[in-house]
Amino acid sequence: MPTRHASATWEGGIRSGKGTFAGESGAIAGNVSFNARFGDDKGTNPEELLAAAEASCFSMALSGALERNGTVATRIETDAACTVEKVGDAFSVTTMKLTVRATVPGVTNEAFQAIVASTKDGCPISKAIKGNVAIEVEATLT
Repeated sequence: MPTRHASATWEGGIRSGKGTFAGESGAIAGNVSFNARFGDDKGTNPEELLAAAEASCFSMALSGALERNGTVATRIETDAACTVEKVGDAFSVTTMKLTVRATVPGVTNEAFQAIVASTKDGCPISKAIKGNVAIEVEATLT
C-alpha cells in the first residue's frame, strides 16, 4: 500500500508567524496562521484538513460497505465538524461530528444505520483518531 507525504513550514512566533503546507500530489496546498486557526482570518488550519480527511475517508468507506451489502449508493455526502478546545493547559481535538446524507436504493434504514455504525469504527481515518477524539455520526437516507 502507498505511503502519502505532505510537508509544512512555519516561520516566526506562534501568534505572529505564518506557515504553508503542501501535499505531494499538488492537489492540496495553502497558508496557515494562528488567527486562521483560532480566530476569524481567512485561511485553512490543521483541524479543517483533518475534517476533510475524515469526511472523504468515511464517504469512501461507507460506499464500499454498502456495495458489499449489495446496496450500491448513488450519492453519499458527509460533512465533518472537527472541534479543537483548550483542555487543561493545551489545545486538543476533542470531537469529530459527521453528518451523512446518502441515497441508497434498496437499503432499509435499519441496515443503513448498522452499516454506518460499522463504518464509523472501520474507516482508516476514524481508526487513527479513535480513542483520542469522540466521533459522532448522524446519518440520514435521502
